[in-house]
Amino acid sequence: MVKALWHEQAGSMQGDRDHVIDWTKRMSDHIAAALLVYTGLHIFVTMQALNGHHGSILPYFGLVFLVAAIIPACRLFEKRWERLAASGESDGELRRLFNRDLVVLWLAAIGLPLVITALVKGVLALL
Repeated sequence: MVKALWHEQAGSMQGDRDHVIDWTKRMSDHIAAALLVYTGLHIFVTMQALNGHHGSILPYFGLVFLVAAIIPACRLFEKRWERLAASGESDGELRRLFNRDLVVLWLAAIGLPLVITALVKGVLALL
């Protein structure tokens, strides 16, 4: 730990000229966090909205399906960044693409559970 902190401090004294950004790792970290947020929102928002409706286990299977369905999409994001990092693109171009993909990733991680909850509540209101 001390060694890592010393290396970090020494690296910051050198400035950004020697700093190489690992775009693949950064995207992978964001994807992992977004999956946690997505799953947490589904558990606390969608399941709360379904609480007390007919006592069925079906919403829980739906939750498992929705979480499992988003994993291939996240893996596509990771593969995209593996290709982009190896492509030799300039750091400025990679930064622009990274920021755009982060916006898409986080909008999906936060927005999808809310949209799905609204749709489920709408369908339940019609029944």
